[in-house]
Amino acid sequence: MPRIGLWVALGAAGLLAQQAPPVWKWEYPDIEKVVRRIRAGRDLTPKRWPGGNRVAVALSFDMDAETGFLRSGNLSAQPLSRGEYGPRVGVPRILALLEKHRVPVSFFIPAVSGQLHPEAVDAIRKSPLKHEIGIHGWVHERLTDLTPLEERTLTRRSFEWWTERLGKKPIGIRTPSWDFTGETLAIIRELGFLYDSSLMGDDRPYEIVAAGKPSGLVELPVEWILDDFTYYSYDRASFAYHRMSDREVEEIYRAEFDKAYEEGTMFLLTMHPLVTGHRSRLAALERLVAYMKTKPGVWFGTQGQVARVAASYGKLIP
Repeated sequence: MPRIGLWVALGAAGLLAQQAPPVWKWEYPDIEKVVRRIRAGRDLTPKRWPGGNRVAVALSFDMDAETGFLRSGNLSAQPLSRGEYGPRVGVPRILALLEKHRVPVSFFIPAVSGQLHPEAVDAIRKSPLKHEIGIHGWVHERLTDLTPLEERTLTRRSFEWWTERLGKKPIGIRTPSWDFTGETLAIIRELGFLYDSSLMGDDRPYEIVAAGKPSGLVELPVEWILDDFTYYSYDRASFAYHRMSDREVEEIYRAEFDKAYEEGTMFLLTMHPLVTGHRSRLAALERLVAYMKTKPGVWFGTQGQVARVAASYGKLIP
């Protein structure tokens, strides 16, 4: 097999020791094979959401806590305290807001974060709103830095830990940093997940297609413009900081929701307790929730609930 064909067949993530040639040296079939490995399939938006509603709102929170710093080797007290803020301060504030407005959501939590902060996990689980907890890696590892065996081992370890902690199998996964390697889909299917929430092929729920074949897996797509870290992240080393006001961020979210409402599909927002859990940002989120609730026909659901409706509509589950 030619070198390019071998690289394409094995996938970049599993070929750490080899350097891929630049893409302009590839033959078109090799390019097409990479592009078509994982694609967006059928739109799974139902004609109406539960209760006859026209739009689904799926709010989600990635409780990374300290793991985002740990995985980068950033072990000093200052960044780790920033991670601690999420479960210590952000989660209680977020849960109180959700209880006030009666909004169920999904939390995606690395297994190490769950072990470091059992009180936050307990608070999420005790909510009468029945919030969902989904998989988010072991220690927020970068999947594209791992061998296929390492990725499979860590994902399964996280799955098994959460299954024991929750007393049931999680049905959804959001990969750390939304990474997706040549092995990721196979691992997700092996573990029996109903849905993934890591890809960006649409704004609507869709079925993932793998190498041209329907996978039976629901994708609830994410997007960087619908992630709070995009607007509020701060990297001290490079002084990189998007200095946008809370009102400007709220305006973007609101415009995205308005279009989802017009189209009658889904609005999915990704947030982090260590980011949106701060006072001014939580106030912006509360204004957004209050605005969405003024519209008739808005259904707030966990991502698991949204995925079940989409899967049922697409006849992916009995």
